[in-house]
Amino acid sequence: MQLPRPGFRTWLFLLLLALGGGLTVLDLRDDDAPGPVPRDAAGEPDYYLEDVEATRFDAEGYPHQRLDTPRLVHTPIDDVTRLENPDVKLRDDDGRHWTARSEQGRLETGGNPLILSGDVRLEAPREHWQLSTQRLHYDADTGHAWSDTPATLSQPPQSMQGDRFDAWLHDNRARLTDNVRGHHPPATDKDPES
Repeated sequence: MQLPRPGFRTWLFLLLLALGGGLTVLDLRDDDAPGPVPRDAAGEPDYYLEDVEATRFDAEGYPHQRLDTPRLVHTPIDDVTRLENPDVKLRDDDGRHWTARSEQGRLETGGNPLILSGDVRLEAPREHWQLSTQRLHYDADTGHAWSDTPATLSQPPQSMQGDRFDAWLHDNRARLTDNVRGHHPPATDKDPES
């Protein structure tokens, strides 16, 4: 007994099934697909970039601000650039390096000022101090960083809290104001047998 030969429809079905399976395998291999287009109250973005490393240069051509972020979104309605988990490296006029990171960031119109928000950390590695706050503004033209939310400035084992913080990076000055409190533990002897 001989089986009937598959007809045209059967072959077409099998071909479409194989093509669909092949496309599914190719789609699963596309790990670098961009995320969804971000939506914001400011409207739809005109562009967004992922895994961004951006460097700004000063008037003399020195890099003074480097920004790393997994996603950068620009909305043309308000000309604001929004950043996810930005990691910022700053350089002052004397060549000192500073670092800042937060959960979100914004570059206002023209790219200045930079506003960081959500668990913000500003560090001066050479001086071994760190600022913690919820919102920090940074004016790249003047080197002025400020926070109008409660801030903690620490240089272990010391720490100070205040309601407002100002730092002038180019002048290597910092100031805490309004309701300032400090913790300064007494010095301890390093040699217990003396």
